Amino acid sequence: MDANFWHQKWERGEIGFHQSEANPFLAAHFGQLKLPQGSRVFLPLCGKTRDFAWLLAKGYRVVGAELSELAIQDLFNDLGLEPEISPVGELARYRANSIDIFVGDIFAVSAEYLGPVNAIYDRAALVALPAGIRGPYTSHLMDITGSAPQLLVTYQYDQGLMDGPPFSVSGDEVKQHYGDIYQLKAVESQNLTGGFKGGVAATETAWLLQKANK
Repeated sequence: MDANFWHQKWERGEIGFHQSEANPFLAAHFGQLKLPQGSRVFLPLCGKTRDFAWLLAKGYRVVGAELSELAIQDLFNDLGLEPEISPVGELARYRANSIDIFVGDIFAVSAEYLGPVNAIYDRAALVALPAGIRGPYTSHLMDITGSAPQLLVTYQYDQGLMDGPPFSVSGDEVKQHYGDIYQLKAVESQNLTGGFKGGVAATETAWLLQKANK
């Protein structure tokens, strides 16, 4: 799976992973991170998620990374904002009041480019990546954010019944990637109504990741 896969998805409007409203797990559990207003929240592989609007309305500043420029143009249109666009290394930076988005390969996003991050909200990044990329991604994410606390959303289903994305990520895999650095807590799990494509049964889980005291 390469960049062209995602560019073609957005160009053809094949964005079934996009939700028209803020994610219920975000509304239910983000407050457990106990962030003051004005905190800066990073959304990796963010697409044009409505979660941005929810976070902005709660008084947070938001920063994202996304491969598709079409998605980010749609995002700013949806928010009614006119972005200032500038090059940053191999990336394009879209900026407006309280919002920064880096467009391009997330592995080109450095800690220096990103700036301070108080929390991570990963609803659609880890589950969007094939197994071989998830390890490098999680290591990179911790590196550029200083292992900021995280609200993570995963799916678990029989991967043999459906090709991802979203991919199935088990609790054991979450622990494999993050258990050495974070204390992990599964705060809610729900069976997806109707399942995935073709009725594949799936469970969606919200995780809170807080840096472990060692």
